[in-house]
Amino acid sequence: MGFDLVLKNAKIPQGNRTVDTHILVKDGKIAGFTNDLTGIEVAEVIDAENNLVLPGCIDSHTHFNDPGFTHRENFATGTQAAAAGGVTTIIDMPCCSIPSVRSVDNLEAKLEVIKDKAYVDYAMWGGATGEDVRNNALYNIKEQADYGVVAFKVYMTPSVPTYPPASDAEMLEIFREVAKTGLPVGIHAENLDLCTYHVNKLRNEGRFDGPAWAEARLELAEKVAIQMAISFAEETGARLHIVHMSTGIGGVLVGEAKKRGLDVTAETCPHYLVLNAYESMTKWRQFAKIAPPLRTTRDNEMLWEQLADGRVDFIATDHAPYEIATEKEAEGMDIWTAFPGIPGVETMVPIIISEGYNKGRLSLSRLVDVLSRNAAIHYGLYPKKGALEIGSDADFTVIDLDYEWTIDKDKMYTMAKYTPFHGMKLKGKPVKTIVRGKLVYDDKNGIVGKPGYGQFVKRQTISKLERWIKF
Repeated sequence: MGFDLVLKNAKIPQGNRTVDTHILVKDGKIAGFTNDLTGIEVAEVIDAENNLVLPGCIDSHTHFNDPGFTHRENFATGTQAAAAGGVTTIIDMPCCSIPSVRSVDNLEAKLEVIKDKAYVDYAMWGGATGEDVRNNALYNIKEQADYGVVAFKVYMTPSVPTYPPASDAEMLEIFREVAKTGLPVGIHAENLDLCTYHVNKLRNEGRFDGPAWAEARLELAEKVAIQMAISFAEETGARLHIVHMSTGIGGVLVGEAKKRGLDVTAETCPHYLVLNAYESMTKWRQFAKIAPPLRTTRDNEMLWEQLADGRVDFIATDHAPYEIATEKEAEGMDIWTAFPGIPGVETMVPIIISEGYNKGRLSLSRLVDVLSRNAAIHYGLYPKKGALEIGSDADFTVIDLDYEWTIDKDKMYTMAKYTPFHGMKLKGKPVKTIVRGKLVYDDKNGIVGKPGYGQFVKRQTISKLERWIKF
């Protein structure tokens, strides 16, 4: 039998060690592994050059703004940035498009617009808001789940006008309805009253420095929001997922909930692991403004520990770029009025490799978990995604662990040419990104894939017991 591709000279993870092999690909799937290519017919050969090959990395939290806000990012530029960052699958949020994704009709409208743009594969979050509760439209939750969305996003604080937040009572109703589907509820965990009060307080006191934003969105606002969400999950039996968790105390709460047998998970982001509010928001001001905000070096340390021991389940980015001229530093704009969000899909994998694995904070097996495997399991994409198994999609992130380089905002593929990581020196870099057996990014040649190659990936069926066994 002939093969479409061999990825030769690959070092693949097996637990905390690597194994040298050649990976055979047929029809976009992994077809086998061999140490001897003698007599094997192959149409294409890609040399991994004895670099580490991970199952294609996943960013499960992106805002690619398409359709509707494409002055910030679109699906072509966003997925190019993903490919350049070693990400083979993204999962896009329902809020930052017009219309927002809160029904199957809206989801299909979005899929129609983006279908010819993507360079990597993509799955979709579904949506539910307080407005849907008030309009008796929660029937849309089951319809979206049946269509193949992987989870549902709920905001406690305002996001965009087309995606209003839910009150506490409305959020509880959403939990009850999503629980029936067996899918996760992803919560932006910040208490609205606490945030609003302290933003107004510091603003009225004349605070316009960068760190004021972080002080106003205080740690307690995330803590009490997570506590309430855990209570709602316990009450309804819903699967709770805390998105972009910024605090160490958040990881403590999630860990305690896990010990009590609750189905509670969390993600954090690279910026919460390596940046702190005082330094980064003093230096970069609104270009380091996000929600939840950057925290302290102690939070950095706690989150690394929790990522390593499983209290935090995986990494995502909350990739949320804005247009600099109109939304970050328009005339008269200050730290309170600049839009909160940063790009991240392009820098996630290299930062976790450099600051996590290469610095000994994460083992090899845990690296695979937090960049690929656990998100795939959590969102029902495993083992199609997130695995180096025969029959899995031939998605590979090839990483040169010794590659030393510096992040440069002007060389990024994202439309938003800013990042609080600008100038950060790293060791380790994705040098090839392969999606279903096709090379889409090569460090020497840049983006080599074609728009429209990326495909929509629907959720697979996986039982609660299977998730627990695999996690």
